Amino acid sequence: MTRYRIVVEYDGTDFVGWQRQEAGRASIQGAIEDAIFAFSGERISMMAAGRTDAGVHARGQVAHFDLVRSHVPRKVLTAINFFLRPAPISILEVEEVTEQFHARFDATWRAYRYRILNRIAPPALDRAQVWHVVAPLDVDLMNAGAAHLVGHHDFTTFRATHCQARSPERTLGILKVVRDGDVIDVFAEARSFLHNQVRSMVGTLKAVGEGRWQPDDVARVLAARDRTRCGMTAPAAGLTLMSVDYRPRAFDGSFV
Repeated sequence: MTRYRIVVEYDGTDFVGWQRQEAGRASIQGAIEDAIFAFSGERISMMAAGRTDAGVHARGQVAHFDLVRSHVPRKVLTAINFFLRPAPISILEVEEVTEQFHARFDATWRAYRYRILNRIAPPALDRAQVWHVVAPLDVDLMNAGAAHLVGHHDFTTFRATHCQARSPERTLGILKVVRDGDVIDVFAEARSFLHNQVRSMVGTLKAVGEGRWQPDDVARVLAARDRTRCGMTAPAAGLTLMSVDYRPRAFDGSFV
């Protein structure tokens, strides 16, 4: 038995999310598992670092799976990619790892990016990769609001009502907002996130950027621990899982 670690890039627009669903509903996991079966003849069940929702993308998702018959990693990479075509999924890396490696439980850091297109004209390109917001957004105000969320908190206000995490407490290492012309990127990094946490935080920061909320309002809704006090949940299209790390990290995301 050989365990493989893979890094995956995908456009989640036309998928129900990472996790395999009932027959007839396309998932990222299902597509990759089917491709692995097509070249190896083995039915496997993958484990990913995180289960992204419908419409969410990834540039650095990590997963692992086991095969009874051993293959050279390069062959695994090229074979899976061959049988994935024409799905917008690409295996970027494949490596053999020990059977103790676990893509989810060994992960020490996850990095997400949420992209907003902030202009009057709608996007002609990448329309499934951004949230189009017409109202001008003040990035300085958004960063001031984001500062209230960094650190260890009870994020009940920013979790989905059907979130299955045992605890609403998380430690958010990085939350920053950066503008480059009409594009605004919100970067969020932590060991782990609650269901819809990033999209909920972005929706609240949008309200701050528009001037409808003040930065200190973010602290008040966080302290309320009440989902109904949160701003809107930003659309899935703008969210991308950028990377998953397995090296020890400090609170601020630096290596230790």
